[in-house]
Amino acid sequence: MTKADIVNEIAKNTGISKDDVLKTVEAFMETVKVSLTKEENVYLRGFGSFIVKKRAKKTARNISKNTTIIIPEHNIPAFKPSKEFVAKLK
Repeated sequence: MTKADIVNEIAKNTGISKDDVLKTVEAFMETVKVSLTKEENVYLRGFGSFIVKKRAKKTARNISKNTTIIIPEHNIPAFKPSKEFVAKLK
């Protein structure tokens, strides 16, 4: 399902115009991005959590050049579904 599919489905179910739904969906995604950039987790009860995970520093190898590379500690975004959400999928 794409963002356009989500916008169409919400517009169809609520009767709100597609333009308004698109603005709302994009504002939601931007808010989540900004929060995660600030290392603040986003919790949506009954749906799941957008969290920031820390990856530890590690040594990697470039096999073609036969060299080692140090990858510094960094953050990555992740999604953890709620228990109710997981139960619906089972």
